[in-house]
Amino acid sequence: MSKNLSNMAERYQGESGVFTSLDNNDGDGPLKSVDGWLLFVTGLHEETTDDQIYDAFGEFGEIKNCHLNLDRRSGYVKGYALVQYENLQHAQDAIKGLNGTTILDRQITVDWAFKRPVKNSGRK
Repeated sequence: MSKNLSNMAERYQGESGVFTSLDNNDGDGPLKSVDGWLLFVTGLHEETTDDQIYDAFGEFGEIKNCHLNLDRRSGYVKGYALVQYENLQHAQDAIKGLNGTTILDRQITVDWAFKRPVKNSGRK
């Protein structure tokens, strides 16, 4: 075994690098990050605030973390956010309840930040 493969095998022994996932027939369910269940929110208005995100997403459970990425030059939101829940059910409820709704007159899309890759259908 090469040195790099040997180091990787040692580094990821036991449960290191093992992610919790939802199994479904498609094999492309969400993956849990080390920190929790992350949702990717897109379509946000440039003047969206943390408070507005917490108000909307907080209705579905306790938010562990929220990150709105700001443009350095303008100081406005770039149009997306990451919302983190500790509880899987809260994250699922937020997706079902908020995907396609509006914040500041902009329709948002809410989906999993990490998904299991779709299995290759045999094409190269």
